Amino acid sequence: MTFTNNLEQEFRKVASAETAVPMEAYMKNNFFFFGIKTTPRRVLFKEVWKLHKEEVKQHAREIVMELFSMKEREFHYCGIEILMKELKKKYRKEDVQLIEKMIVTHSWWDSVDTIAKYLLGNYLAQFPEEIPKVINQFASSENMWLNRSAILFQLDYKAQTDAELLFSICEKHKASKEFFIQKAIGWALRDYSRFNPKEVTEFVVKTDLKPLSKREALRNL
Repeated sequence: MTFTNNLEQEFRKVASAETAVPMEAYMKNNFFFFGIKTTPRRVLFKEVWKLHKEEVKQHAREIVMELFSMKEREFHYCGIEILMKELKKKYRKEDVQLIEKMIVTHSWWDSVDTIAKYLLGNYLAQFPEEIPKVINQFASSENMWLNRSAILFQLDYKAQTDAELLFSICEKHKASKEFFIQKAIGWALRDYSRFNPKEVTEFVVKTDLKPLSKREALRNL
């Protein structure tokens, strides 16, 4: 039995239609759920992963795309978590295509934010020379979730954040009417303000940000 088949088998054993209802409602009914909450899902997932450790290690990318082709949201979470572990500091240049596909497939804040921070962010930390090309492409895309990813990818960069790049992307999208873009701008600026409050404050003061972005950016200042 393959990893994916085994995982599906185990998830179906503990699926709860009653628990799935509020989980689906929380995600605005964009996805189907087995109704397995995060902690038990991860416990079960790790048990199956351990049984198929070598298969997952050798075929992580293919397995993840298989998981992302399935309708239940728990599979998508597992796919992201597999790559967070299996590809850390072992990315290939072409993995940006996989990351992009994951961002635009079954897109919602819960998956996109994790992918942006832990996959896109780590990929670009490994290949910093790819930042100008990738981030310009994502920031200029008509896909709102790629835009959000371009704004958020430096969340784990801390003091190493490229402030000029962050500010330029925020400037580019400052007039967006999309809630998720306005929120991302505020979140990214607030995160960086922990390391450079002066520059963030100056940027917010001189930039005509949407009220939500401004409020989020200055929340801790």
